[in-house]
Amino acid sequence: MSVTLGEEVMLLSLDDESGVVKDRSTAAWAVAGGTLLELAMRNRVTVTNGRVRVADPAPTGVSLLDDRLRLLGDWTRRRPSGKVGDWLAKDQATAVRAALDSLCERGLVVEEQRRALGLFPVRRYPETDGSVERELRARLSAAVLDGGLPDDRTSALVALLHGARLHAIAFPGVPRKEIDARMAQIAEGQWAGESVRRAIRDMQATIAAVTAVTVTTIA
Repeated sequence: MSVTLGEEVMLLSLDDESGVVKDRSTAAWAVAGGTLLELAMRNRVTVTNGRVRVADPAPTGVSLLDDRLRLLGDWTRRRPSGKVGDWLAKDQATAVRAALDSLCERGLVVEEQRRALGLFPVRRYPETDGSVERELRARLSAAVLDGGLPDDRTSALVALLHGARLHAIAFPGVPRKEIDARMAQIAEGQWAGESVRRAIRDMQATIAAVTAVTVTTIA
């Protein structure tokens, strides 16, 4: 089953046992970035001088992407000079919910609602079909841990994870220092066209800055 880059980040971020989203605040930025990057790779959006615009409003046939494309189109019409970081700041607030809804519709996870301490509603998303995540992790391991040649989609995902510093959810138990250089090498490769590369650079810079602020605040 084919899933979008944003959904792939979401699958990696879900705890397999509890169904709880790990690193939710950072994952939200990466999910939003993954959806935007997917649209760029499908030639629906372009990035120039840090500004994002819709190049082709034609539907992709994927409801998650088409919803975001429509919202982005509305946003850029109001803000023709809108920057990638500004869009991600707006979209990350609802990106996780949209990705989870899409995964539920695809039958990959199921939503469970419980009450913590009998009072507070808590949503969990345990997997119902783990085959997609297993294939996803196998691709990442082959490219990063085994030094294999990644395809464009795997390279894009690695770039997202590296920029968001989500190494731990992609490679649990593997020290970051052992994979950081390889992930950076893949992210900076010549696999993408110039507009996509600009989108990646801008998203990485935005997400890395947000992550750094989050870590500093927590510390």
